[in-house]
Amino acid sequence: MKNKSILLLIWVLVASAAAYAQSNDETPYSTKTFSGSLSALRVETSGGSISVEGNNSSGVKVEMYVRPNNWNGRDNLSSKEIEERLQDYDIDIRTEGSTVIATAKRRNRDNDWKRSLSIGFKVYTPRNMQTNLRTSGGSIRIASLTGEQNFTTSGGSIKVRDLDGVVRGRTSGGSIEVDKCSKDVELVTSGGSIKANDLNGKIMLRTSGGSIALNNLDGDIEAKTSGGSIKGEGIKGALNTGTSGGSIRLAGVAASLRASTSAGAIEVDFDKLGDYVTLATSAGSVRVHMPLDKGLDLDLRGNKVNVPLKNFSGHAGNDRVEGRLNGGGIPVKLSASSGSVYINQ
Repeated sequence: MKNKSILLLIWVLVASAAAYAQSNDETPYSTKTFSGSLSALRVETSGGSISVEGNNSSGVKVEMYVRPNNWNGRDNLSSKEIEERLQDYDIDIRTEGSTVIATAKRRNRDNDWKRSLSIGFKVYTPRNMQTNLRTSGGSIRIASLTGEQNFTTSGGSIKVRDLDGVVRGRTSGGSIEVDKCSKDVELVTSGGSIKANDLNGKIMLRTSGGSIALNNLDGDIEAKTSGGSIKGEGIKGALNTGTSGGSIRLAGVAASLRASTSAGAIEVDFDKLGDYVTLATSAGSVRVHMPLDKGLDLDLRGNKVNVPLKNFSGHAGNDRVEGRLNGGGIPVKLSASSGSVYINQ
């Protein structure tokens, strides 16, 4: 029985991969191009994915893709079937002033669900383009744009790359991947992991149900999760991070740092200290490697505290160290409620 289950899982994965490959090779159901002074894009669909990519062209090209929904047991539809089912939808692809609009909405949701469609859009625009994207049943991919970007999906993943400006994105049911963005980034998911690479500026990342991976970030950073671990490398600026259900491991840190967890260990390797260090865990140990040649104000608490002390004035006990190192300066507060605290051990 177990072998049959494994074989079924393999078959599903292979079939899914094949379907994905076919969707990448498919041709659009319709294409429209627009020229002129265009600076904004609004796309909305209830059952498909949205992709927007900036390039060096002066115009905007909108491709619409029509597919059967996954749950109605069909991989393909004939042209006649598509035409019949599209009668249940209002399709609007046009310009309004300097804005390009592409929307697909079902007229009556009480219609037979087996006739529903997945209608997605791929849009190619100039790089300087403001967007407002919304889908209830698909993923969002957006890349190579400058300006303000707002996007929301209730049932898919978000992939963001090479954006310069204000970025606001949310998903209720998928993961987030963000690469090479700058200035102001805010991304939130209720049900997936977050991977962030090569970002700088004001950065806010939140998930209620997944892990967070941070690489080469520089700026004012907030990264928090309620249900996973946090890993990072190459962090500069200031990082405020925390989790309720996992460990925190950071390397190559040259930043002010505030980190906390309720159910795991904290391990941090500093290249350079920022203005402060505050680390706290309720159910694990804290282990830190850091330069000790600067003036520090130490406040260390745990079941056991291990730290090399030279040129120190204050109190040093087995479970508590409080005082000044090298005359004092940068506040370093490390706390482990049910574990040990180690510095350079």
